[in-house]
Order: sequence, then structure tokens, then C-alpha cells
Amino acid sequence: MSELTLSLGPFQGITDAPFRNVFKRHFGGIDKFYTPFFTGIHKEDHAKNLQTEEINPRCNDVETLTPQILSTDAEEILRFAKQCKQLGYKEINLNMGCPFPRVANKRRGSGLLPYPDMVEAMMERVFEGIGEMKFSVKCRLGYFSPDEIESVIPIFNKYPLSELIIHPRIGKQLYKGEADVERFAALIPYINAPLVYNGDIFSVESFGRINGIINNGPSTGSGALINQFMLGRGLLANPFLAEDIRGGACHAPERKERLHNYVLDLYEDRLRHAGGSPKVLGRMKELWSYMMNDFENPQAVWRKIKKINALKEYEEAVERIFGEERIVI
Repeated sequence: MSELTLSLGPFQGITDAPFRNVFKRHFGGIDKFYTPFFTGIHKEDHAKNLQTEEINPRCNDVETLTPQILSTDAEEILRFAKQCKQLGYKEINLNMGCPFPRVANKRRGSGLLPYPDMVEAMMERVFEGIGEMKFSVKCRLGYFSPDEIESVIPIFNKYPLSELIIHPRIGKQLYKGEADVERFAALIPYINAPLVYNGDIFSVESFGRINGIINNGPSTGSGALINQFMLGRGLLANPFLAEDIRGGACHAPERKERLHNYVLDLYEDRLRHAGGSPKVLGRMKELWSYMMNDFENPQAVWRKIKKINALKEYEEAVERIFGEERIVI
């Protein structure tokens, strides 16, 4: 099996430029990052929402960052590709996986998967105009049914996708239930593009189980091996996860100190970018809704965080958590 590649999936409101930059300062193991999705690229050049630090190469490592777009409009995708190329990027990613109804009801994200004719028309036009820019797709098994992907795979196979990232749930599930790893494994022989697995990797043990199903099951009889995995909620909860999967675990006292420094650095960086606005608390709370599970008593941690509305209160709560609560990751 070739070298393992680990990426971090995009989360709106969390994995923005400050998060990615701070994460890379404190933790290792991630080979590739994706921006949260862009949309509304209405102008040919210099769309306002691309004039931000989020995608500015001076504020990001373009070698490891792939911009993502949420769209069903091929012309918008091509405008996005052109502008990303001008900024120095070599690949863009199309979001066909977002499960939330406000997106899916507009036939975007995973809501596009039940409409293979729309997918085909969009893909044909994109590959007519995208030139040397690499184009990848992140999707689910479907929106209403896991069988919907069967009508879309032949379309994907017509085009030289740089990668196909599959989260084996349907959109209607949101993040409920379990990812259908066996279903992902069964699809491997039918897909031409380099495949990336995404979903329910929360620990070294779950990674080992999923990797075993994918790479040691009957579907790999042809020799197909998957060595690319995208981490998501598991890494938000435990930022050591990628290091642990690669065998670089450190001991609990060091973990607590590193986690504490990471939380402080991220908060200070967000605060600096927000000009001192308390709006940063919303994003920090969202991250803490995952990180609370790093501690022996997650509900006690969450009670210290969830009702805070002032910066000073947040700073004091963080110090209490790291002073009083026992880490379990």
C-alpha cells in the first residue's frame, strides 16, 4: 500500500484560515486542507467574496489547500476556477455532499445527487472549460437513497477527476446513524478516480476498523487499495488524531499542555482578526462543542462554556477547564 494521505474536511464557520494556520502550528499529520465552500461567484474577475484572507495565498499554504465551491452552475464553477488559478491554486473541489436542507432543497450539495442529468450537463461544461486546473468532487451516497450514486458514478467515470471523496451516508441522515463503510468498499471496483474515504473516523481504533473493511474486504480482490482518508468531526474533537493514526502519540501531560496552547493561540488569532469583537465566541463555542469530549466530564466542560457572552468570562472559563478537568484523549 502506498503512503497514507490524511486530509481535513471543510466545516463552515470552523475550519477557516485562522483555524488552519493555528492548527498547522500546533499539530501534524494532515497533508491537505480544504476551504469551507464559496458560492455566489457572479463576476468574471475579483469577486468580492474571494478578496478575503480565507483564500489569499499570503495567508494560506496553497500547496496543501484546495478551495471548495458549492454550485450547480458550470459557468460559476469556471469563474471560480479561473480566479483560483490566478491566485496560484492548482485544484478546486465541488461540494456535492452538504446535507443540510436549506442547501439540498435547492438541488445543491447532496441534493444534486438524485438528478444525474443535471450532474452530467454540469460536468460536461466544466471539463470543456477548466483547462489544466484539477477538479475534484466531494459527495455522499445520495440524498434520499444510497442507490442514487449508482447513476452518478458512470458520469464521474467519463471525466478525469483528480479525486472523488465519498462520505457514505445519505443527505437525509445528516450525521445520524453510522457511515456505511461496507457500501463504500463495494463501490471501489466501479470508480475510476482516485478515491478518498470520509466518515466516522473518531479514533485510531475506528480508523483501523474502517481501513480493514475497505482494504481487506472482498471488494479489493482486484488489488484496489485506498490510501487517502479525510478526517472531520474526529479531528475537531481530538486534534491529535492524525498524529495518533500515524503512530506519533504523546503522553497525557504533554497533550494537555499542547491542547491548552492551541486553544489559547486560536482564540487570540481569531480575536486579532476580528478586531477584538466578541463575535469570536460563537466560533470558539462551536469548536468546544466537539472538544468537550477530550475531557473526563464533557458536560461539566460544556456548562463552563455554553452560556458565556463576554470575552473575559470565556478566558476565565478556559483557564478553569484546563486547571480543573482531566483530559482523556
